[in-house]
Amino acid sequence: MADPSSPSRRRPANPFLAGVRLAFRIVCGIVILLDELVRPLYRPLLRWLAGLELMQALERQVSRLSPYLILILIAVPYLIIEPLKFVALLWIADGHVRTGTALFLIAYLVSFVLIERIYSAGREKLMTLPWMAWLIETIGAVRRSIVSWLRLAELKLKARALWRWMRLQMR
Repeated sequence: MADPSSPSRRRPANPFLAGVRLAFRIVCGIVILLDELVRPLYRPLLRWLAGLELMQALERQVSRLSPYLILILIAVPYLIIEPLKFVALLWIADGHVRTGTALFLIAYLVSFVLIERIYSAGREKLMTLPWMAWLIETIGAVRRSIVSWLRLAELKLKARALWRWMRLQMR
């Protein structure tokens, strides 16, 4: 007789949890897809900012901090900026499209640039915390899985080809 606790004998899946998981995957997929499509637009800005002496000095300071202080430096702007993105979406939904869009883009840019630079400077220290290393690796694995599943490499090649074609047509 099979052991009831063995993995081959599972309880039926809860339809509600299955729906929540599916919704989560769809939302993650959309966010990652948008991020991958927009990344080429802001990558030059990030390179330029990373080259600034002020940014390099900030990164040197961050890299000297303890992992927990680096986490706080990441969390504070995140906790301020992320709600602003939600407010911007509410403004857009309320008919204030220009103001909402401007706030959303500014919040996205500030959060991405600031958090990205702090994370880049402090990643090595953050990886010394076992739970944080697991979290970073897990998020990276999920992202790679979604990128692979969505075939984003192919999509980006097609988007670039379309963009080149459109530019040639406009000449």
